[in-house]
Amino acid sequence: MNISKVVWFNGKYVVKNKAMVPITTHALHYGTSIFEGIRAYWNSNNLYIFRLDDHIIRFRNSGKFYSISLKFSNIEIKKAIINLCIKNKMNKSCYIRPVYFIGEYGINLHVTKNAPTVVGIFMFPMEDLFDKNGITACISSWRKLNDSYLFPLAKIGGNYLNSILATQESKRNGYDEAILLDSQGNVSECPGENIFIIKNNCIITPSLSSSALDGITRDTVIKLSNSMGYNMIEKKITRSELYLSDEIFLTGTAAEITPIIEIDNKSIGDGKCGKITKELMCMYNKITTGKDRKFYNWITRVY
Repeated sequence: MNISKVVWFNGKYVVKNKAMVPITTHALHYGTSIFEGIRAYWNSNNLYIFRLDDHIIRFRNSGKFYSISLKFSNIEIKKAIINLCIKNKMNKSCYIRPVYFIGEYGINLHVTKNAPTVVGIFMFPMEDLFDKNGITACISSWRKLNDSYLFPLAKIGGNYLNSILATQESKRNGYDEAILLDSQGNVSECPGENIFIIKNNCIITPSLSSSALDGITRDTVIKLSNSMGYNMIEKKITRSELYLSDEIFLTGTAAEITPIIEIDNKSIGDGKCGKITKELMCMYNKITTGKDRKFYNWITRVY
């Protein structure tokens, strides 16, 4: 991972090795870190950041669940991200990672909105995370955390230990990705992505009540599906429905739209990327690179 030379750290642009925190940083001990994943796309003449404002809103809201304060305005964070792209002369598609976390706060578990926070942003060039021809997945033995324990809607560091366990299990067993079920045994999501199934030309995704993250790419696909005239449904999905699907794909900032062609050694549909998934992938690519004026409000020009 070739991280940019310049990062944004507590309001200043500094070289990467100057952005340092002490060993006593609270987030290192208790997972009190909030993060976002944002993609920017180069289309040969400009860099377009996808749904930047929506990502920043979720970035702030994730901290509210735990009374962790983002002590910069949304406008300041937006300007920092755009200018960071410029300072790094980024002319490739890239991934942008903003993060804020509790700094030096002792071993105090009583986190309040007044606890000191550190904010940073870095970026690195990124192309495809997964094989866009299709990946394999397995149903994880680990269940997705739910509101009885933690907040699934928050992108906080500690939550992702759940995802790490599921990912480790899937890799040990020779699969590309995992699928987690919720506490009731219904489909929830993947470790870092939402999931969609297609059956009889109907596009279906688990509702947020299945402990699924309110993903921005998920929301994008829901809106695209409706605009393309497909029947789009949010509901509980059983494990059995996965195996009988015509197509399955996952969505995420890093993963974009990626087809799943096999689950638990069972082929999905004909074992190839399906027609509707291909249509959505093509549409998504046009939008993120600024080639579809209908959704131009979703992109932010850098240069």
